[in-house]
Amino acid sequence: MSDTPVQTVSEMMRKETRAEDLYVSASERQVLRRLAERVAELAARPVEAQKRDLWTSHNMLQPTRPLIFCDPENGWNEVITPGLLTCEGRLAREWEMMLRKEMFWGEQMRDDRVVQPFFDVRHVYAESDWGMHETRIGGEHGGAYTWEAPLQSYDDLPRLRFPTITIDEEATQRVMRIAQETFGDVLTVRLKTSWWWSLGMTWALVNLRGLSQMMYDMMDFPDQLHQVMAILRDGHLAKLDWLEQHDLLSLNNDGTYVGSGGFGWTRELPQPDYAGHVRPGDMWGFLESQETVGVSAAMFAEFVFPYQLPILERFGLNCYGCCEPLDKRWHVIEQIPRLRRVSVSAWANVSNMAEKLSDRYVFSWKPNPAHLAMDSFDEDMIRKDLREAMHICRSHNCHMEVIMKDCHTIRNDPRRVVRWVQIAREEAEAS
Repeated sequence: MSDTPVQTVSEMMRKETRAEDLYVSASERQVLRRLAERVAELAARPVEAQKRDLWTSHNMLQPTRPLIFCDPENGWNEVITPGLLTCEGRLAREWEMMLRKEMFWGEQMRDDRVVQPFFDVRHVYAESDWGMHETRIGGEHGGAYTWEAPLQSYDDLPRLRFPTITIDEEATQRVMRIAQETFGDVLTVRLKTSWWWSLGMTWALVNLRGLSQMMYDMMDFPDQLHQVMAILRDGHLAKLDWLEQHDLLSLNNDGTYVGSGGFGWTRELPQPDYAGHVRPGDMWGFLESQETVGVSAAMFAEFVFPYQLPILERFGLNCYGCCEPLDKRWHVIEQIPRLRRVSVSAWANVSNMAEKLSDRYVFSWKPNPAHLAMDSFDEDMIRKDLREAMHICRSHNCHMEVIMKDCHTIRNDPRRVVRWVQIAREEAEAS
């Protein structure tokens, strides 16, 4: 067994494409097939179809119990440690991690995430920057870092350019062939790439300009800041256009993770005239602006939201928000067309948001992940927190989902996420 950290195919390909990385040995194939066979068994259970139907009703604003989803995120390395992985090659090692996660969700975590009989392969591609790139300082081994923002002067605005995507077709097809040969008779292999997580733009802005400087600019250089936001907006729209024109978008009205929590199951997408070519209007969209958490609602409405709105208008259904509390800027956010899933972060006022969202949106609540990272695992505190939030949501007829994420550690104790799900399910079924 190796202690080499798991690196995704996308990560390795953005550095360099090497033939030796796109290889699965005969012994590794046997390991992967055994794991895939177990995933297929889990996916065939009747409970998976029941969970799928539950998400569908939930996303279509029909009454359900609160849905539960737990993603340990950085804590996965404490659940499935490098020493537990059998495969040695970079590609096989990533795939082994993916399959073992599915098994942990299905066998031990047992939240409402649906285990599916698919194995998704992503395109091998590289995406350029905006014409300049930040210099990171620190950040080794997943730690904190700072950075030197490259857009030091607005005199350099002409240097900005839209990012471009370059797909390595040969490498992509090679990975697909390996996946088909390994899993094709066990799981359905699909070429399905998530080309973005969020299209919110302010992460790109702070990398270019700096977090503090971005906020100073709202007072000192408002016109130039508007210019940058217009460039970011147009670049994101151009990316959507390019992906659509090249038939690279995939439907996410299934078990695809959408927004900052929850899954895409719905019968409202794709559009009635869908004929096999995926357009943004056939998909869930997602934007957020966590980086402007310290910005007033008025300045958010002036410098950010007008540039986000044209992107949101492209999608069939929309999700908004992540860790930033939205209660103070809800009067702006509620203007989003076809808004369906709204993030209620651990720093939002739950009562206030429950009153605002009521039964008109999905109430995507994010409990504080610190509950899983403390010295002791306080079940009473966790249960009290869950019970109070569920009571508030029930009293306002909210369509609630409980999403445990943003975990940086679970203190090397996988039992914590299993037990958290058990407690959340008990409270959800009692609510």
